[in-house]
Amino acid sequence: QVPLVESGGGSVQTGESLRLSCTLSTYARSKYCMAWFRQNPGKKREGVAAIYDNGRHTFYSNSVRDRFTISRDNTKNTLDLQMNNLQPEDTAMYFCAAADSEGVCLAEHTYRSWGQGTQVTVAS
Repeated sequence: QVPLVESGGGSVQTGESLRLSCTLSTYARSKYCMAWFRQNPGKKREGVAAIYDNGRHTFYSNSVRDRFTISRDNTKNTLDLQMNNLQPEDTAMYFCAAADSEGVCLAEHTYRSWGQGTQVTVAS
C-alpha cells in the first residue's frame, strides 16, 4: 500500500474553484490507476476522476465532466484535482486512491491505498 495525504479542501460559494492535491510519500506506479473519489455520510463512495498509464488516459464521471481536471505531477509526486464551477451537489469528503495492479479506474474495488480525505463544502 502507498500512503496518501490529501490537502486543499475547504468551503466555497457556488461557481467558485478549488484545487485538491494528494501527496504520495512513496513512489506510486503511474502506469496503474490513480483516482479521486468522494463520499457523503450514508452514501456509497463515488469515483469522480481517474488517470491511467502515465497520464495517457483520464476518466471522469458524468457529474463532473467538463468541470474537473485530474493530473499527475511526477516531479512533485502528487495527484491533483482542479475543480471549477463548483455546485452544492459537489459537497463531500474527497479521497485520493492509488492502485497497485490493473483494474477499472473509477471502481472502488480497484484500490487498496486510500488517503484520509479532505472535506469540500459548496454553499448555494
